[in-house]
Amino acid sequence: MVVPRTSTEASLRLGVGILAFGAAVLLLYYGRVFFVTVIVASMIAFLLDPAVVFFMKLRLPRGLASLVVCSIGLVVLYLAGVGVYLQGLAMADDLPAYGESINEITESVGVRMQRMESRLYQTLMPKRLQQQQPQANEQAPPQDAAAKGRRKKAESPPAPPPAVQEVHIQQDPTPVFNYLYSYLREYYEVLLMASFVPFLVYFLLSWRDHLRLRYLLLFDTNQRETAAETWSGVGDMVRAYVIGNFMLGILLSVASALLFAFVKLPYWVIVAPVSGFLSLVPYIGLPLALIPPLVAALPASRDPALYVFISISVAMLHLLALNLLYPKFVGARVHLNPLVVTVALMFWGMLWGGVGLVLAIPLTAAFKAVCDHVSSLKPYGRLLGD
Repeated sequence: MVVPRTSTEASLRLGVGILAFGAAVLLLYYGRVFFVTVIVASMIAFLLDPAVVFFMKLRLPRGLASLVVCSIGLVVLYLAGVGVYLQGLAMADDLPAYGESINEITESVGVRMQRMESRLYQTLMPKRLQQQQPQANEQAPPQDAAAKGRRKKAESPPAPPPAVQEVHIQQDPTPVFNYLYSYLREYYEVLLMASFVPFLVYFLLSWRDHLRLRYLLLFDTNQRETAAETWSGVGDMVRAYVIGNFMLGILLSVASALLFAFVKLPYWVIVAPVSGFLSLVPYIGLPLALIPPLVAALPASRDPALYVFISISVAMLHLLALNLLYPKFVGARVHLNPLVVTVALMFWGMLWGGVGLVLAIPLTAAFKAVCDHVSSLKPYGRLLGD
């Protein structure tokens, strides 16, 4: 009588686990804007926490130090936005040059394709058929001309179309508010959640010690040590991942800026950081990093050597960062095997799109850190680890 009960309990636990997992996936999918906002704010807080600690060493209270750091961050973000806006205006003025370059490249590619098709046709086509084809073409025009003459005689001239009266319909002008609402309606929820990010970052920085204490009080006395280790493990891992990727992105941006300035690439001030940080996207970082400099080079030069040089240089920077710098900055803290990383990218990318690809590794690594510090979940941590 004990065995059936045990198997029934195991089946019941399995069913409850599957239902709980499905409910969690649905919650993450339909609440993706909320969860992404909280996670992004938490990562920014981890990134800015060393600066808060620095100001606290200058004998500033944590709340005031958090306010100073957030203010500096907003000023830097504002200046970056102004720079992007000015560069965007300059790029908008050069849009005709971009269009001409793209048209020329498209036409040259079409001409080359036609030449390749003709050469392939001449190579594969038998010589007898090539000799017979001109003779058939010489005999065809008289027949076609005679047939066209008979058709013209048989056909009667078409009747003129009936006159169409033009009806002018006066449309009411669309209000500016309705136009802006229809344009921003799709992004309203994202913009609304993004407006909470500065406040979330400030409260996470200023209330960090209070939140940690309240978190520990949720557990019994004998479990608080494990909860504290879990908090510290997740915090250290996320901090190492965020700060490591940020520092690596800065290094790639500086190296790309020096490279693009050397070849006199237009708008290298904005193209370099965009290419440097896009290079950090898992698996698809290299093609994403190549797009901004190659597009920026279109109105500057049509020399293929420039595009080859930019492609090779960006690829070398990407491989250098991925193979040498990334393990030192980030890899020592993550400890995820490649299969888990791939599945995590697929899962979070399916749920949250492009943002999920960026957040997949830190979220999975945070889950592994929890598993490593909870005794009942350690087998899962070993399964995820390298």
